[in-house]
Amino acid sequence: MSVCGREKCAFKRKPYPPGIHGRAGGRRRTSSEFGLQLKEKQRLKFSYGLRERQFSNYIRSAIKQKAMNTVDAIFYFLESRLDNVVYRIGFASTRASARQIVGHGHIFVNGKKVNIPSYRIKIGDEVSLRTQSSQKGVFKDLDVKIKKHEAPAWVALDREKKSGKIVSIPGGSDNLFSTFNINPIVEYYSR
Repeated sequence: MSVCGREKCAFKRKPYPPGIHGRAGGRRRTSSEFGLQLKEKQRLKFSYGLRERQFSNYIRSAIKQKAMNTVDAIFYFLESRLDNVVYRIGFASTRASARQIVGHGHIFVNGKKVNIPSYRIKIGDEVSLRTQSSQKGVFKDLDVKIKKHEAPAWVALDREKKSGKIVSIPGGSDNLFSTFNINPIVEYYSR
């Protein structure tokens, strides 16, 4: 998979910058520190499918956290979103489709329907698929996908019941986030 979670991705397709002079050799400018910070911020924001205000709220509240490391707090806020948990469990192949699945009301949290993609999941919460939704076209081959899917360590996946239980706090120490450099993002928002 690529950085943005899809097979066709702008980051993977073209190793050169966009525009008419992107492929041409010649003089290539080096990015400033601000440019590198902005690029990392955009990569992380794009991969989670968030808008600027919501993303900046997550980062600013993670910076204010006293109980957790800032990097762990950032990934806790991003990974504990309901649409991301649905993606990590394996109900959807991308975060965008997971967001749509949640928005259409196919997901239950602790037995209650939740259709807010930014809903924050806590330890002990059980995320499951609505029983009526398992017959829908989106979920027809879900049994095959879930058998192959490897869930992260902080989710206990029950393949038979098509549900997942959150057993620990997701954090930056997981190998899932090795493609992102968080320090420039924190510096960007600390200005």
